[in-house]
Amino acid sequence: MVETLSIAVIGAPGVGKTSIIRQFIYHDFCEAYTPTRSRYVYRPAVILNGSMYELKVLDVPPISAFPSSTSQEWLDLRCRGVRNANAYILVYDICCVESFEYVKMIRQQIMDNREGSSSSSSEVPILVVGNKRDLQRHRFMPRRAVSVLVKKTWKCGYVEASAKFNWHVILLFKELLCIAVSRGARQNHTSIRLQGALQRNRCTIM
Repeated sequence: MVETLSIAVIGAPGVGKTSIIRQFIYHDFCEAYTPTRSRYVYRPAVILNGSMYELKVLDVPPISAFPSSTSQEWLDLRCRGVRNANAYILVYDICCVESFEYVKMIRQQIMDNREGSSSSSSEVPILVVGNKRDLQRHRFMPRRAVSVLVKKTWKCGYVEASAKFNWHVILLFKELLCIAVSRGARQNHTSIRLQGALQRNRCTIM
Protein backbone atom coordinates (compact mmCIF):
# COMPACT_ATOMS: atom_id res chain seq x y z
CA MET A 1 0.00 0.00 0.00
CA VAL A 2 1.31 3.45 -0.95
CA GLU A 3 1.12 5.98 1.87
CA THR A 4 -0.17 9.47 1.03
CA LEU A 5 1.32 12.62 2.54
CA SER A 6 -0.43 15.98 2.20
CA ILE A 7 1.83 19.05 1.99
CA ALA A 8 0.45 22.61 1.96
CA VAL A 9 2.74 25.19 0.32
CA ILE A 10 1.93 28.72 1.51
CA GLY A 11 3.51 32.10 0.84
CA ALA A 12 2.87 35.76 0.02
CA PRO A 13 2.36 36.85 -3.63
CA GLY A 14 5.43 36.61 -5.84
CA VAL A 15 7.69 34.57 -3.53
CA GLY A 16 7.98 31.71 -6.03
CA LYS A 17 6.15 28.87 -4.29
CA THR A 18 4.55 27.62 -7.53
CA SER A 19 7.95 27.77 -9.23
CA ILE A 20 9.43 25.61 -6.49
CA ILE A 21 6.68 23.03 -6.91
CA ARG A 22 7.03 22.95 -10.69
CA GLN A 23 10.80 22.62 -10.51
CA PHE A 24 10.41 19.68 -8.14
CA ILE A 25 7.89 17.86 -10.32
CA TYR A 26 8.57 18.98 -13.91
CA HIS A 27 12.09 20.51 -13.77
CA ASP A 28 10.50 23.59 -15.30
CA PHE A 29 10.81 27.32 -14.60
CA CYS A 30 8.82 30.16 -16.16
CA GLU A 31 10.29 33.68 -16.09
CA ALA A 32 6.85 35.30 -16.43
CA TYR A 33 5.03 35.79 -13.12
CA THR A 34 1.50 34.41 -13.00
CA PRO A 35 -0.32 34.98 -9.68
CA THR A 36 -1.86 31.92 -8.02
CA ARG A 37 -5.56 32.73 -7.86
CA SER A 38 -7.05 29.36 -6.89
CA ARG A 39 -5.87 26.28 -5.03
CA TYR A 40 -4.13 23.71 -7.22
CA VAL A 41 -3.28 20.14 -6.26
CA TYR A 42 -0.25 18.27 -7.62
CA ARG A 43 0.08 14.53 -7.07
CA PRO A 44 3.66 13.38 -7.65
CA ALA A 45 5.17 10.28 -6.04
CA VAL A 46 8.54 9.96 -4.36
CA ILE A 47 10.74 7.06 -3.34
CA LEU A 48 12.13 7.28 0.19
CA ASN A 49 14.72 4.66 1.02
CA GLY A 50 13.03 2.11 -1.24
CA SER A 51 9.44 2.91 -0.20
CA MET A 52 7.08 4.86 -2.43
CA TYR A 53 4.91 7.70 -1.15
CA GLU A 54 2.23 9.60 -2.99
CA LEU A 55 2.31 13.32 -2.29
CA LYS A 56 -0.68 15.61 -2.35
CA VAL A 57 0.97 19.02 -2.78
CA LEU A 58 -1.44 21.91 -2.24
CA ASP A 59 -0.39 25.12 -3.98
CA VAL A 60 -2.31 27.55 -1.78
CA PRO A 61 -3.12 31.06 -3.08
CA PRO A 62 -2.21 33.94 -0.75
CA ILE A 63 -4.64 33.84 2.18
CA SER A 64 -5.23 36.59 4.72
CA ALA A 65 -5.11 34.10 7.60
CA PHE A 66 -4.83 30.40 8.34
CA PRO A 67 -8.40 29.02 8.74
CA SER A 68 -9.28 28.95 12.42
CA SER A 69 -12.05 26.36 12.07
CA THR A 70 -13.24 23.61 9.77
CA SER A 71 -16.25 25.69 8.72
CA GLN A 72 -14.02 28.62 7.76
CA GLU A 73 -11.77 26.27 5.80
CA TRP A 74 -14.66 24.92 3.73
CA LEU A 75 -16.24 28.31 3.16
CA ASP A 76 -13.07 29.50 1.41
CA LEU A 77 -12.19 27.29 -1.57
CA ARG A 78 -8.56 28.45 -1.39
CA CYS A 79 -8.15 26.80 2.03
CA ARG A 80 -9.65 23.37 1.40
CA GLY A 81 -7.45 20.69 2.98
CA VAL A 82 -5.05 23.16 4.58
CA ARG A 83 -5.94 22.53 8.23
CA ASN A 84 -5.32 18.78 8.16
CA ALA A 85 -2.21 18.75 5.96
CA ASN A 86 0.54 16.41 7.17
CA ALA A 87 3.21 19.08 6.70
CA TYR A 88 3.72 22.71 5.64
CA ILE A 89 6.22 24.54 3.43
CA LEU A 90 6.17 28.29 4.16
CA VAL A 91 7.95 30.21 1.40
CA TYR A 92 9.29 33.76 1.59
CA ASP A 93 11.48 35.93 -0.66
CA ILE A 94 14.88 36.56 0.97
CA CYS A 95 14.82 40.06 -0.54
CA CYS A 96 11.37 40.99 0.83
CA VAL A 97 10.90 41.47 4.56
CA GLU A 98 7.12 41.72 4.16
CA SER A 99 6.99 38.17 2.79
CA PHE A 100 8.95 36.98 5.84
CA GLU A 101 6.52 38.74 8.17
CA TYR A 102 3.69 36.94 6.33
CA VAL A 103 5.36 33.57 6.93
CA LYS A 104 5.85 34.51 10.60
CA MET A 105 2.13 35.26 10.92
CA ILE A 106 0.99 32.07 9.14
CA ARG A 107 3.35 29.89 11.16
CA GLN A 108 1.97 31.24 14.45
CA GLN A 109 -1.60 30.76 13.24
CA ILE A 110 -0.85 27.16 12.27
CA MET A 111 0.38 26.54 15.80
CA ASP A 112 -2.70 28.20 17.30
CA ASN A 113 -5.42 26.79 15.04
CA ARG A 114 -4.41 23.32 13.87
CA GLU A 115 -6.90 20.48 14.28
CA GLY A 116 -6.45 18.44 17.46
CA SER A 117 -4.58 19.10 20.65
CA SER A 118 -1.82 21.61 21.19
CA SER A 119 0.69 18.75 21.33
CA SER A 120 -0.27 17.54 17.86
CA SER A 121 -0.05 21.10 16.58
CA SER A 122 3.48 21.49 17.90
CA GLU A 123 4.50 18.25 16.21
CA VAL A 124 3.32 19.15 12.71
CA PRO A 125 6.35 19.46 10.40
CA ILE A 126 6.91 23.03 9.17
CA LEU A 127 9.73 23.95 6.81
CA VAL A 128 10.48 27.62 6.17
CA VAL A 129 12.02 28.18 2.74
CA GLY A 130 13.90 31.32 1.74
CA ASN A 131 13.53 31.46 -2.04
CA LYS A 132 15.47 33.54 -4.61
CA ARG A 133 18.90 32.71 -3.19
CA ASP A 134 20.30 33.79 -6.56
CA LEU A 135 19.48 37.37 -5.49
CA GLN A 136 21.21 37.10 -2.11
CA ARG A 137 23.08 40.40 -2.53
CA HIS A 138 19.73 42.10 -1.99
CA ARG A 139 18.63 40.08 1.02
CA PHE A 140 17.13 41.96 3.98
CA MET A 141 18.76 39.82 6.71
CA PRO A 142 21.86 37.60 6.88
CA ARG A 143 21.15 33.91 6.32
CA ARG A 144 22.58 32.86 9.68
CA ALA A 145 20.35 35.29 11.59
CA VAL A 146 17.22 33.98 9.86
CA SER A 147 18.30 30.36 10.32
CA VAL A 148 18.86 30.80 14.05
CA LEU A 149 15.49 32.54 14.50
CA VAL A 150 13.56 29.89 12.56
CA LYS A 151 15.32 26.85 14.04
CA LYS A 152 15.87 27.95 17.63
CA THR A 153 12.85 30.16 18.31
CA TRP A 154 10.20 28.86 15.90
CA LYS A 155 11.38 25.23 16.13
CA CYS A 156 10.97 24.82 12.35
CA GLY A 157 13.23 23.53 9.61
CA TYR A 158 14.97 26.06 7.38
CA VAL A 159 16.33 25.81 3.83
CA GLU A 160 17.28 28.46 1.28
CA ALA A 161 16.66 27.71 -2.40
CA SER A 162 16.55 29.14 -5.89
CA ALA A 163 13.58 27.96 -7.93
CA LYS A 164 15.03 29.73 -10.96
CA PHE A 165 18.24 27.68 -10.93
CA ASN A 166 16.72 24.55 -9.34
CA TRP A 167 19.10 24.93 -6.38
CA HIS A 168 18.14 23.06 -3.18
CA VAL A 169 14.63 22.34 -4.52
CA ILE A 170 15.02 18.57 -4.14
CA LEU A 171 16.78 19.15 -0.82
CA LEU A 172 13.91 21.13 0.71
CA PHE A 173 11.37 18.42 -0.10
CA LYS A 174 13.78 15.81 1.24
CA GLU A 175 14.20 17.77 4.48
CA LEU A 176 10.45 18.05 4.99
CA LEU A 177 9.72 14.43 4.11
CA CYS A 178 12.43 13.19 6.45
CA ILE A 179 10.73 15.03 9.31
CA ALA A 180 7.21 13.98 8.27
CA VAL A 181 8.08 10.31 7.93
CA SER A 182 10.12 10.18 11.12
CA ARG A 183 7.19 11.66 13.07
CA GLY A 184 4.71 9.33 11.41
CA ALA A 185 4.17 5.60 11.56
CA ARG A 186 7.55 4.71 10.06
CA GLN A 187 9.81 5.48 12.98
CA ASN A 188 12.60 3.30 11.57
CA HIS A 189 13.49 5.71 8.72
CA THR A 190 16.47 7.33 10.43
CA SER A 191 18.32 7.80 7.14
CA ILE A 192 16.14 8.60 4.15
CA ARG A 193 17.29 8.88 0.55
CA LEU A 194 15.02 10.80 -1.78
CA GLN A 195 15.44 9.29 -5.22
CA GLY A 196 13.33 11.87 -7.00
CA ALA A 197 9.85 12.88 -8.05
CA LEU A 198 7.83 10.55 -10.22
CA GLN A 199 5.09 12.20 -12.27
CA ARG A 200 3.32 9.95 -14.75
CA ASN A 201 6.20 8.67 -16.88
CA ARG A 202 8.77 11.04 -15.36
CA CYS A 203 11.46 9.68 -13.09
CA THR A 204 14.33 11.77 -11.76
CA ILE A 205 16.98 9.84 -9.87
CA MET A 206 19.30 11.58 -7.43
